[in-house]
Amino acid sequence: MKLDFQAKFLQHLNKKRQAEGGFTLIELLVVIIIIGILAAIALPSLLGQVNKAKQAEAKNNVGAMNRAQQAAYLDLGNFTSDFTVLGIGVSGSGNYTYQILTNADSQIANNVANAVVVAVAGKAPGKTLKSYIGVLGTIQGNTETSEALTVAVACESKAVGGAGVFGARYDPPGGTVSCPDNTRSLAR
Repeated sequence: MKLDFQAKFLQHLNKKRQAEGGFTLIELLVVIIIIGILAAIALPSLLGQVNKAKQAEAKNNVGAMNRAQQAAYLDLGNFTSDFTVLGIGVSGSGNYTYQILTNADSQIANNVANAVVVAVAGKAPGKTLKSYIGVLGTIQGNTETSEALTVAVACESKAVGGAGVFGARYDPPGGTVSCPDNTRSLAR
């Protein structure tokens, strides 16, 4: 009886060991191929989302600089080209460099206070980021009190890179600001 029990116990252990044999090479290859196909489908979407996040940074910074310039105009009576006067924490990242142009160094209008804030996309190879520009100007509000109203617009370049973002226009008689021809307005 003891011998039968031992034989059955050994057969049970042998069957258990065979049942826990693991994966075959074919099964592992199929799993790897499926993971590769899923990665090939998901990777472009992931990279597109990364670029959208980087561009959202620039959009937010240009909007913040526009609002800070309007606040600076209320306080100082003129736009500023100094980031520290604006009091916002916008610094050049690896993705964008930020610039502020005012009357003295911009090409947009004479005899009227105006400013251009720019987020220029980096020039590193493989970058597919768009550049952003904010155009600010003043219009005469109440002629009796000589109040000036500030107007602003934010624009996105149509092409990737930093080419052509400095062509913003400001038309004082109509009191409007407009985006350069190779950009589109971000106003909804």
